Amino acid sequence: MRTVFLGTSEFAAAVLERLPPPSLVVTRPDRPAGRGRKLTAPPVAARARELGLPVYQPANVNDDEARARISEERPDAVIVCAFGALLKEPLLSEHPMLNVHPSLLPRWRGAAPVERAIMAGDAETGVSIMRPTAGFDEGPVCAVGREEIRDDDDYGSLSARLVPLSARLLLHALDDQPPFVEQAAEGVTYAEKIGPEDRTLDPQRQDAAELDRVVRALHPHIGARWDDLKVLRARPADADGVGPGELAASDGRVLLGAREGALELLEVQPAGKRAMAAADFARGHRLER
Repeated sequence: MRTVFLGTSEFAAAVLERLPPPSLVVTRPDRPAGRGRKLTAPPVAARARELGLPVYQPANVNDDEARARISEERPDAVIVCAFGALLKEPLLSEHPMLNVHPSLLPRWRGAAPVERAIMAGDAETGVSIMRPTAGFDEGPVCAVGREEIRDDDDYGSLSARLVPLSARLLLHALDDQPPFVEQAAEGVTYAEKIGPEDRTLDPQRQDAAELDRVVRALHPHIGARWDDLKVLRARPADADGVGPGELAASDGRVLLGAREGALELLEVQPAGKRAMAAADFARGHRLER
């Protein structure tokens, strides 16, 4: 079976590795990244080249030139996984398409389903294989797999388990062609893109469990923030007399007081500096008491 793969992110690159080689990999253009703003290839482009696969990076996948390039491959199916750009007609109707969405649709349609599921305290998530449509993740679904969200899961650990699940479901959809079923009208939620306000910890308003979920949901790829600190790892703790928004260190523990309880900071990254153990940060800023 001939396939074309559309994807961009690290998650998509990991899924790509587990599939039969597509005849073409389509991804987003190289973009500036890092402090030096060096032009950098998307993870899918880098991984595809390592695998010896042809890579195509159009400025707009919906324009005539890009659609013609995809059609040259005469694909039996176009696989879409975290591509990061809206697909439009007539591209949507020109080929059979399978989209990998890491949630139990219709819950968490949108750009950040793994992060939002952890933030919300969901007990489980999963992967849905759907047919993309003009609606935002509203297309019919042909395969679903479920995955427990563990109490200590962060984005990295959970998404790592969703990768092989995604590949298995895709292969099932390609080989067995299960029927597509329209999504339920009930239970629809949207996973909006993570913005600055989502990264900012608010210990005056959030309890320790909520703060913990935000830190885990954004680790290791984005990072939560409090004041001028990036909070990389943390865990809920007893308040121990620390008020909401107060940062204190005692007996080697660094505590951020919350609306209820406290968040014990384990690893942080001050602005312009390397990541470090929170205890080392506390000693450097004389927070120990």
